[in-house]
Amino acid sequence: MLEKVEEIKAEALKQLDGIDNVKDLESWRVYYLGKKSPLTQILRGLAALSIEERKTIGAVANRVKALLENSSGEKAKSLREVQLTAEAKEAAFDISLPGRPCPVGHLHPITQTIDEICDIFVSMGFQVVTGPDVEWDYYNFEALNIPAEHPSRDDMSTYWIDNETEDRERAKLLRTHGTAVSARVAETMNPPIRTIEPARVYRYEATDATHLNIYHNIDGLAVDKGITMADLKGTLYEFARRFFGEDRRVRFRVDYFPFVEPGVEMAIDCIACHGSGCRLCGNSGWIEILGAGMTHPDVLRRGGIDPEVYTSFAFGMGLERLPMLRYGIDDIRLFYNNDLRFLRQF
Repeated sequence: MLEKVEEIKAEALKQLDGIDNVKDLESWRVYYLGKKSPLTQILRGLAALSIEERKTIGAVANRVKALLENSSGEKAKSLREVQLTAEAKEAAFDISLPGRPCPVGHLHPITQTIDEICDIFVSMGFQVVTGPDVEWDYYNFEALNIPAEHPSRDDMSTYWIDNETEDRERAKLLRTHGTAVSARVAETMNPPIRTIEPARVYRYEATDATHLNIYHNIDGLAVDKGITMADLKGTLYEFARRFFGEDRRVRFRVDYFPFVEPGVEMAIDCIACHGSGCRLCGNSGWIEILGAGMTHPDVLRRGGIDPEVYTSFAFGMGLERLPMLRYGIDDIRLFYNNDLRFLRQF
């Protein structure tokens, strides 16, 4: 029986040496190392032998089996190396050719602008606050000195929500300006207050190169003892300098907004003509970027803040207008048309 084991060993190694592919190697392994292999049959027949024969033949058979298993593993490794080498040669490429581009996504330019503006004001001590898109009529209008009969409502064509209520202050709408968040802040926070409030807003109007029915506002509110118009001007000057550049000139002019008294508009010198006058700025040399003013005492009272103790300033700006002015974009719809040729520039 020892001779039989040696014959199996010699034949198995001879056949293994001639194998050149994984499929034949697997067939060889099943035949010589499987459950029905010649070696397995010999090991199962040891019970019929004497103890001495079992020890001798069993030891030799197990050594041969271990040898075949090791030889099989080395052969498999060798075949894998040959295959990898062949695949590498097949996949060889000219390293002088430019690599395939790997597109990388980034934030939308409007999101980038929101983050940048918030970072500027946070560095000046403001905190970011948000509010609901679906707002009560009270916070959107009444709390801001805009009662039902006020003519400024005519400029805020509105999407109303049908919630079956007779109480107009409890009527719901899609907020028309970010100042609604300021009304909530005044009611829920205690002075001193310094907040910057990004908000998506909605107007029922036709879209064109300068108008959308959904866009963004950035509003701000500061409430404290001794706040003056000088604080408002200093804050907004610093914002314009950081966002538009060190050499940007800024102009304040009197304007009217129901929730501030006095009210002002803030403009920067035209980016296209630098103040000399052109079609973009209507030959005025200036482009308005936001409205602001000292918060009206009645607005503070509605928020539970005593205007005899605290003073306040507020401001609000249309967000899309700022990157349009910075980058010379002439159509606001480009931000939302999902044209990658446009978006990849930012």
